Amino acid sequence: MRKGVFEADGAGLYYEVRGGGPALLMISGAGGDAGYYDGVAEILSDAFTVISYDRRGNSRSTGRSGTPMDLAVQAADARALVDGLADGRALVFGNSGGAIIGLTLAALHPEAMTGLIAHEPPAVNVLPDGDPGRGFFAELAALYAQGGAPAAGRRFAETTRGEGTYRWPGELWKRFLGNQDHLFGTEWSGFAGFRPDETALKSAPFPIVLGAGAEDRGTYYARPSIEIARRIGAPWAEFPGIHMEFLRDPARFAAAVRVLATQLHSRDGDVPALWKGAAQ
Repeated sequence: MRKGVFEADGAGLYYEVRGGGPALLMISGAGGDAGYYDGVAEILSDAFTVISYDRRGNSRSTGRSGTPMDLAVQAADARALVDGLADGRALVFGNSGGAIIGLTLAALHPEAMTGLIAHEPPAVNVLPDGDPGRGFFAELAALYAQGGAPAAGRRFAETTRGEGTYRWPGELWKRFLGNQDHLFGTEWSGFAGFRPDETALKSAPFPIVLGAGAEDRGTYYARPSIEIARRIGAPWAEFPGIHMEFLRDPARFAAAVRVLATQLHSRDGDVPALWKGAAQ
């Protein structure tokens, strides 16, 4: 694994690169960083060049500010990493808020992508009017205004199925807690206002797959994936486990990502270099 800091529009983005083969950019969700994918990235590095990073203002990256951040900035950062580390094009996997960023990247910078796997984007604005899930972001914003990051963070954990049933790596947990004010004070409004650009996603020149975990049926962050897939005519896939299965059981989650990423890559008719000539 090699790591470094990539300069992108006034921020230094900490990144890690593992393996060889087609580029696979993995975007973490709210409060997270490259550490979310340590286990998965190691497993997939035998077939992919796996790029993970700390989003602007999070953990080991710089660029933190007290003003709301537009999703276009998050997408531009991802695009800059693809340009700088993957020769301009990559498969993209995103979980949760990272899936929202992936969908934004697909709409704004389709030329940078060869495929997208969007796992459980909490795009609550696509849920029906009156659905209680639509109030999630407003509820936590109010809690943050009243009780700060601890109050909002506790409620966030309560709404995420499976949290508390396994142990996070210690350093990752410390970084996650250090990101809470940035999440609720800077990033939250962008995630809250997200509505997928259905026209752009329908016309994307690469395959898009939406998906959710088998144990997350009915949650506010799993149901939007089904609705987005329906609206844009994209396939939907069931993943194993919970929202953060990549932390609870990296091997199990990596197996699912491997299948989808390989299929998405090969749909363009290309074959990873390490497989070429293997039939002889």
